[in-house]
Amino acid sequence: MKADPTAQSALLDLQAQDSLLAQLEHRRKSLPEHARIEELQARAREIDGLRIEADTQVSDLSAAQRKADAEVEQVKARRTRDEERLNSGAISNPKDLESLQHELGALERRISSLEDDELEVMESLEEAQGRLLAAEADLGEVTEDLNQTTDARDAAIRVLDEQAAGAQADRAQAATGVPDDLVAQYDKSRAQYGGLGAAALRAKRCEGCRLEINGADLREIAAAPEDEVLRCPECGRILVRTPESGL
Repeated sequence: MKADPTAQSALLDLQAQDSLLAQLEHRRKSLPEHARIEELQARAREIDGLRIEADTQVSDLSAAQRKADAEVEQVKARRTRDEERLNSGAISNPKDLESLQHELGALERRISSLEDDELEVMESLEEAQGRLLAAEADLGEVTEDLNQTTDARDAAIRVLDEQAAGAQADRAQAATGVPDDLVAQYDKSRAQYGGLGAAALRAKRCEGCRLEINGADLREIAAAPEDEVLRCPECGRILVRTPESGL
């Protein structure tokens, strides 16, 4: 392939911008905030699971407490009615009195048992409410940390995107005047060799593979026309001659 030496030299500017763009993209993907956000999101999901569990327990225990309260009040109301009947003197039959007194004793025992159950439910409810409040507080802290980390990541990305936009503009400027077929060869080489498609020859060394070129190959390079597009004999990248080539 033939190309004006100026166009070949422009490949180095093009490569510099492409390398910068690749670095910026790598930095964008490697921001430490990404890992921290994933960690916080996982923690938030874990805590929210605990919050939902505690909230469900609070709801169930609240319903159980209301039921226990109603049962206690119901039995107490029955006890009150029996006590009123007993104290009214309306019952004179000894057997009926004995039966009523026996029922009152049973009601007292029933009330005591229900109140014990009620107390147990209340204690469990208090514990569940404590877990719910703790989970909500933890979730709030993690959410705040997550929001701050997300803001920091977004700010860093904006800076990198601005730098990338500048590099894209510089790349477009560098590509001006470079023949399409040369750009196509450069892009193919860049895809083949890990993003580095063109390299300068300086001090007898290819800056792509960093290897020094042997004497025989250097003589062939020196004898090649200036407009001939060369390849590094060691790595195969487009080799751009410079005033410091050492030929």
